[in-house]
Amino acid sequence: MSIVELMEIPIGKTVLLVGPPGSGKSTFCQEAVLYNLSANKPVIFMTTEYSSDEAEVFLKERGLTSSSSESLYYIDGYNQTVGLPVSDQTDTINVNSGNLTSLAIALAKHKRKIGKKGILLVLDSLTSSYLLCGSDVVRFLRTTLSRFAGEGNSVLVCFDEGSAKQEHLVGMMSISNGVINIDIQQNLKTFKIIKHPTYKPKKIQIPYVEPPHVAMSASDLEYFKENVKLYWDLNRKPLRQQTGDFIDITWRNLIFWSGMLWDPERFPTIMYDWIKHSYNMKNFGIDLFSFLPWKERIEARVFMPKSFSKVNDMKKMNEQFSKNFESDFRIYKTEYLENKSKTDEHYYKISENYECWGLGNVGSTLAIVRPAMLAASLTGFESNDRDWNIMETKCIGLGDPFCEFKMFSGKIDEVHASLRKERAVIEQVNKHIMDRLLGFLLDKKSLIERPTLGRFVHIHDLQRVTGASVSIKKLQLIFRMGGARAGKIIGEKLIDSGLTEEESVNQVSRLIEYCKVGKIAINETVKIQENCERFGFKTKVPSCHFTTGFLNGFFSVVKNQHVKETKCIATGHPYCEWEFS
Repeated sequence: MSIVELMEIPIGKTVLLVGPPGSGKSTFCQEAVLYNLSANKPVIFMTTEYSSDEAEVFLKERGLTSSSSESLYYIDGYNQTVGLPVSDQTDTINVNSGNLTSLAIALAKHKRKIGKKGILLVLDSLTSSYLLCGSDVVRFLRTTLSRFAGEGNSVLVCFDEGSAKQEHLVGMMSISNGVINIDIQQNLKTFKIIKHPTYKPKKIQIPYVEPPHVAMSASDLEYFKENVKLYWDLNRKPLRQQTGDFIDITWRNLIFWSGMLWDPERFPTIMYDWIKHSYNMKNFGIDLFSFLPWKERIEARVFMPKSFSKVNDMKKMNEQFSKNFESDFRIYKTEYLENKSKTDEHYYKISENYECWGLGNVGSTLAIVRPAMLAASLTGFESNDRDWNIMETKCIGLGDPFCEFKMFSGKIDEVHASLRKERAVIEQVNKHIMDRLLGFLLDKKSLIERPTLGRFVHIHDLQRVTGASVSIKKLQLIFRMGGARAGKIIGEKLIDSGLTEEESVNQVSRLIEYCKVGKIAINETVKIQENCERFGFKTKVPSCHFTTGFLNGFFSVVKNQHVKETKCIATGHPYCEWEFS
């Protein structure tokens, strides 16, 4: 039996393709589109995680011809949802994937236009709609999609494993006539037929080689130089002249944990690995110390230990940088645990850690970005060519009074396992964050405030998160959709509370200003000066992925309008700007 045979979806049936993000579900969907077009079968391709234009590029790379594309119809549920320019192609209907009624209407329009039975609907994927609409998606699958199949057509739907509550996933699997699980383990891609209208349960395995992952920093060189000087206490000028260099912890956590919600399996390990690679000075391609004045350059080279194996050398490292962590960047307070540490294994007590503060007793460790940054620093500064890793062994999230980091070399699998969080934990953290934001917006309550370090953290630590989407395209979707979901929830809660459209807009503007995201003005367009997401970056196209998603989700509820980013500080404009559509 071949994989191609699984792409033949029987008439009247719905097949659900389930697997973790990155397992190859989209590739399978695209190949299924091409296979069925080659069999002269009309195809409706509904995309919610990339645009119809991108889908067309993918298909052409895989062999789509002009003649076969005449039987292909798109429903683009991505661009409008995240605030990107929509396609004006006659074969494309643009919708918001968070509006299930619009999806159903678009499907009915294409069905009437085709005018015959035997249509294959490929939906890649239902995850986006689920994260925006929740359990309503189960009913959408049971009614709209199953009914479409029952009218003499067939349906292939993919869904990210780990993105839904177990009872909802079980419901979707029960409704579907076929369920195929796809996963990648140890260079093997496995298709497991759980049930199927044609085939008996079995496994099909094919070799798989993961493409090389390359992460590069996209910072403006002058901005990068100023950042380096900050660590040696040589730059007291603010990087952002109008807004200052500190961001409210709650806004930073909203961005990060929205991403965790969207891709709980891969997002934390992608972030950890990307940060370790991108902030390892050995990967910069330039001499970090060359940015310092000659005196500090000599001191840095003399001071820096050649190896961090010994307790005394690690203690020396902490004495040099603990002031940066605490007073300069307000990251956390550190104490090197000399008595607990030993050669090649070091422990730090971490107090008031911004990654964990205010999220007590959620049932998991929470720090991911800072351990990755410290691991990058140790690996980069040490003259030995070996890999350092850091795990959180105590955490406020576990109910501990403080956090504790364990530093050691090797054992990456152990670290990756510790980074993955249960979906219940991720949902609880997101609820904590959203409750804080809504308390601020509706009841004028304060946001997270630490006893001595306060509510701010340096812009650097937010950009450790937002910078990843410049290097890794998959994360652009995650931040856009995570932002759209957050904006949509806030918009709905404000309107439900009785606020008018104007009052809701004013409240969100107040939140953005209060959190030091940037200076915002909302009139005919939305303008943000010094937007923290992209300040100091250089990209070829507008790239405020989370901010665009957030604004789009908010305004789609409050004003029934969508936005698209037309100007961006990362492309050389003096501010970021979004136009309404």
